[in-house]
Amino acid sequence: MALTILDAGVIIAILDASDIHHAAAREALTHARSRGDELAIPASAYAEVLVGPFRQGPSAVAKVDEFLAALPARVEPATREIAATAARFGAQHGTKVRLPDALVVATAVELGAAQLLTTDAGWPPLPIHVTVVGGSAAP
Repeated sequence: MALTILDAGVIIAILDASDIHHAAAREALTHARSRGDELAIPASAYAEVLVGPFRQGPSAVAKVDEFLAALPARVEPATREIAATAARFGAQHGTKVRLPDALVVATAVELGAAQLLTTDAGWPPLPIHVTVVGGSAAP
């Protein structure tokens, strides 16, 4: 079973039908699930997903958790190795990969994920298969 890492933008898009990436994010997630992929969201991306719901109230936060449980998608904690890999990406790529994004990429790399789903088309080439939802795949 392959592992797919979900970036915050993918979850945000799926939960918001008015998001420009909504349909493409749903399709990409459906495809990963149909292959039998295991799904995970880095703790840093999970926190990013929850910012808006926390502004809306407890029921919005519960909706996110119910969605992730139904997928199912686990929340993957940041480890020392993930943090070090994220720092290395930050040092290598400067402002092209912000620290929150570097943590997501590092989680995918350290866990040996088959792919990383994101809505961020601005990342440089990375040592993981990145699928840009609504865009193209990069090696």
